Amino acid sequence: MKNLSNQPCLIARSLALVGDAWTMLIMRDAHAGLTRFDEFRKSLGIAPTMLTARLSALTEHGLLEKRRYSERPPRDEYVLTVAGQDFLPVLFAIGAWGRKHRSVGGDVTRFFDAEAGTEIDPVTIDRATGAPIGTRPIRVAMPE
Repeated sequence: MKNLSNQPCLIARSLALVGDAWTMLIMRDAHAGLTRFDEFRKSLGIAPTMLTARLSALTEHGLLEKRRYSERPPRDEYVLTVAGQDFLPVLFAIGAWGRKHRSVGGDVTRFFDAEAGTEIDPVTIDRATGAPIGTRPIRVAMPE
């Protein structure tokens, strides 16, 4: 995935960092308020080495910030940065696709606006046209 980080396509560059399931789930959990290594590990059932690698990458690339919350013993927490906060709509877009195409059988997790109490139903639109993404043809322009 590292060789994707130099591609001209910003989708490829972004996937070089967040293109695996563990990273996406760590970001989901961070948005749900988890900040500590043990919280992520318990929630995800992920191997400690895998979690350490993902948290390091997310910190190195500015989606999470590592903050010390205890000196004795030394303990850190992982807090969303502005870039990390800006990732939430990406997660909800994936969830909306999943609701439409992957929700066959069984109960699924639902997400609610904490203030309004309404279930979140995300829509991704093009700011210039106001059209929902995916309803109009696209054209890809490669850099010259």
